[in-house]
Amino acid sequence: MGSTFSGIELGKRSIMANTDAITTAGHNISNANTEGYSRQRVQIKEFSPLYNPDLTRPERPGMIGQGVDVQSINRIRDELLDKRIVAQSNQEGYWQTRSDYYMMLEQIYNEPDDISIRSNMDKFWESWQELSIHPESQAARQAVVTRAETLTDSIKQRWESLKGIGDLIDGDIEATVRQVNSYSEQIADLNAQIVRSKAMGDNPNDLLDRRDLLVDKLADLINITADSRDSDEFMVHVDGKVLVQGGIARKFELAPRNDDTGYSKIIWEDTGSDASFSGGKLGALVELRDVDVRSEIQQLNTMTMNFADLVNDVHRNAVGANKVTGLDFFVQHPFVENANGNFDRNNDGEFDTSYIFRFTGTNALDKEQQVGLQGVMTLSGPSGDVQIEYFPTDTVETVIARINDSNSEVKAYLDRNNHLVLKATTSQAMENPDFVIRHVEDSGYFLSGYSGILAGNGEENAYDFAQVDSVNALVDGAQFAVAPVINPSAYIQVNDEIKNDVMSVAAGFIDASGNANTGDGRAAIEIASIRNSNVMVGSMKTFDDYFADTVTNVGLKGEQAETQLLSQATIMEDLLNLRDSISGVNIDEELAEIMKFQHGYNAAARFITVWDSMLDTIINRLGV
Repeated sequence: MGSTFSGIELGKRSIMANTDAITTAGHNISNANTEGYSRQRVQIKEFSPLYNPDLTRPERPGMIGQGVDVQSINRIRDELLDKRIVAQSNQEGYWQTRSDYYMMLEQIYNEPDDISIRSNMDKFWESWQELSIHPESQAARQAVVTRAETLTDSIKQRWESLKGIGDLIDGDIEATVRQVNSYSEQIADLNAQIVRSKAMGDNPNDLLDRRDLLVDKLADLINITADSRDSDEFMVHVDGKVLVQGGIARKFELAPRNDDTGYSKIIWEDTGSDASFSGGKLGALVELRDVDVRSEIQQLNTMTMNFADLVNDVHRNAVGANKVTGLDFFVQHPFVENANGNFDRNNDGEFDTSYIFRFTGTNALDKEQQVGLQGVMTLSGPSGDVQIEYFPTDTVETVIARINDSNSEVKAYLDRNNHLVLKATTSQAMENPDFVIRHVEDSGYFLSGYSGILAGNGEENAYDFAQVDSVNALVDGAQFAVAPVINPSAYIQVNDEIKNDVMSVAAGFIDASGNANTGDGRAAIEIASIRNSNVMVGSMKTFDDYFADTVTNVGLKGEQAETQLLSQATIMEDLLNLRDSISGVNIDEELAEIMKFQHGYNAAARFITVWDSMLDTIINRLGV
């Protein structure tokens, strides 16, 4: 038969089970507004029966139960939904960051029309047009200088604004890397605590909630995947590489990079290898800094370089009212100081490369003439060299177009004297310098004997920037210009000689007899006409096209970021609402649970009272 006190033990188990259920419901209510908390439920099962179903059991009807037992306290969580939220957090973090910073970029380009770079450049061209009408006027020359200074100031201000956003993003990257490292360490720490707790037979629900919350926050920053298949070794991966493995967390750090931005790159602390991020806030920040803002600065630099170079090309061949000639109208510092473009790229105190921006051939060419030559030109490209073929039936114009349509980072055109010009553009790869011609080679004679740039053909006569004095590969008499070592848009200004004497502004050319006519406005007309010429080398745009395309590009990317953010935010909201419906705490539901288990508790207590009364009757009232 059962124990005399089995009923009391049964009642005690019921009271304890109902107490745990009430306590758990109270815990849920207390954490109803706690970020990342998942509601918990007590799993109750029947206690093992008193008698086993075998032949030795007493002959009595049925099996004697022993009440209830608390099996576990589980949190209500959907792991598949959690994985979807992690992936979505990554997308939302990425587009949120791009949207925020493109709002800043749009503010830079949304200048009032009367003070924008475009309007200042229009006034600059108009001043040259006015000078062409009144080439003898000092006032007209002063207007040219004043408007040029206003224009250069606005260009430098644009660069400072873009650089400021780049610096802001760089600071955000540094802070985000620290945050990623902190989250990773906390996750690893929690992993260790969770393993210890499970080893003791507990369900560490609150610790699991804290870890899942950190994973969600980490997913907003970088593109991660979480792997919980091994209960003893929870793992977090970034682009297939382990970030957290059990109680061990890897870290990222910042390392200097060999380019002219002054920014650092992100590397793995333990291996020193480059780290990459395809999404999340950090991925967006790196992309914004190294691609978007860099591209905007490169475009501004390209416009500035071509603008100054083309104006200077005309001006230095013209003559001022004071009979001075050979002056550049604009100066851009700092440029490479060595006359041959030799430059110390690795900062070891010795020249190791040649920084040349432009080659100009010695021979005048007819753009419609067939070259009558065949060969292959090799020019530096974004990654490796690019080969460009030419054939005897090709015209000069066709060959130039083929160069410009190629993927090379060297572009070509005919200057005002119909000499072939090769110019370096900006570089796609951050490790390569902007506005530096890195390689020029010709298996035939188009670049050598025909146009007069290279001294010879073939690999042995190629120009390669990775050597000092590489200009020796040019034919005698070929002109070249050294490259800037940093952003030209940050340093452009009117030549001090011209500012100090506005009569140095050159409006005309020296005539055939070597004299300068004060009434000659041909140079001023030629400079003014640059406005409507396809002078943006490589893309063959006018300056007006450049400004229109730049504003449009920023606007479209900003619109894309805003649209994507709205879409991703809507998806994220739906997923979070779904998780809340599963894991969130409903106060009314919890109160109902408390009332239910309170009734169970009261019933169990009443049961114990009745059983106690029965025992009292048996022991004290039956008499002996």
